[in-house]
Parts: sequence; C-alpha cells; structure tokens
Amino acid sequence: MTTMNPGATGSAAPAEASAPERHETVLAPVKVWDWPVRVFHWLAVACFAGAWLTAESERLHLIHISCGYTLAGLVAFRVVWGLLDTGHARFANFVRSPAAAWRYITSLLGDRPLHYTGHNPAGALAIVALLGLITLTVGLGWATETERLPGWLDESHELAANALMALVVVHLVGVAVGSLRHRENLPRAMLTGFKRGLPGEGIRRQHGWLGALVLICALGFWAWQWQSAPVATGQDAALMGGDHDQDDDD
Repeated sequence: MTTMNPGATGSAAPAEASAPERHETVLAPVKVWDWPVRVFHWLAVACFAGAWLTAESERLHLIHISCGYTLAGLVAFRVVWGLLDTGHARFANFVRSPAAAWRYITSLLGDRPLHYTGHNPAGALAIVALLGLITLTVGLGWATETERLPGWLDESHELAANALMALVVVHLVGVAVGSLRHRENLPRAMLTGFKRGLPGEGIRRQHGWLGALVLICALGFWAWQWQSAPVATGQDAALMGGDHDQDDDD
C-alpha cells in the first residue's frame, strides 16, 4: 500500500510510505495527465519510432522526414504548454535540481521510495534532456537535408539520433523501475491520465479540445506531405529497378 505523509502536499511533493504507527493517508487514483500531454507523448513515441525505423531507407525517406518535422512541432507545442499549463505538465511544477533527482534515485534502493504525483525529479530531467536532444537531432537533420552543414558535420545528425535513442532507453528503464517500485503502471497512466495521489492533486480541466487540435494538426501535416510527395514516373521506376538489378549482379 502506498501512503503519503499528510504534510507533503502539492503536485511535486513526494509521497513517502510512513511508519505503521503514524497517521496514514491512502493514495487514490486521480486525474494527473491532461489530453494535450497524452496526445503529445504518444505522437512523439510514434514519430520517433517511425523516424528511427526509416532512417536508412531511401524509399521511405519521406516518412522519415515527416516524422522528424512532426517531432519538431510537437516539441514546440510541449514547450509552450509547459509554460502556460497550470497543472502537472507545467515545467515549474515538476522540474527539480539534480540533487533532488539523485535523492529520488537513491530512494528507489530503500524501503520507502519517494513517490511523486506528477513527474519525479529524475524523470523530469530526462524529459528536458529528451526535448533538447530531439530539437538538436531534427535541426541537424534539416540542415543535412538542405545541405547547410559543413562537410565535417555530415555524421552529426546520426550521432545525435544515436544519443537520443540511448536516452530513450534510459528513460524506458526508469519507467520500468518506477512502475515496479511504486506498484503502479506508469505507461497505462499516460494512456488513461490517472495516477496515484491525493484528491486535491488531481487536475480540474483536461483540455480535450487542445489534445484533439494537436492530433488534427499532426494528421493534417502528414496528409499534406503525402499529397505533395513527388510521384514516381515509369522512367524513375525503371531506373530504380535497373539499379536494383545492378546491385544484385554485384
């Protein structure tokens, strides 16, 4: 059973399991993640996966580009929402110091791991780093695509993408460990919006219209990219087939 010390309140306040003889307040599911945050999260997951899987394919290059540019738009939206939102998605409500992140990580090794209703301090730093690395990776990809990079930076986009993948893996490990130690399914929480906390810590508005708008903008951009894609002519197809046959002969 996860409990909270009654003295620890607020969206970023840790909820620690108190001793049995002390007064305990049981944490109950409350609405933590609004629609814009959840739509952003899963669109970002889909776009990163799509960009990564199509990185080496010439035939699927348009998908790679579309996913990358969509990620850029999503990051821009998340930064704005992190400044304007008043709930758990607001940067000021969950970004903490590296010292706080270290305290949280070390608490996971003990009997009373610190519990946060919103993002924990370690996860918060990972989120900020992910947003920064996505921006760097997409920016370098755009510069590579438009041939704006000097020759010695030809591999920078790939290096940034590899660093981003490494950070994603670290983030996934942290989510898995947090889910096990707190006995709550964090990926499911990002799907449903519900997470454990005190009743007063739940968000009041879910901003469903904004989440729908983000999704519509992403789908509209993909449709526009698809419609504006150059159509392969018969000659192009023949050339591609000839190149393929030549590769087979080699």
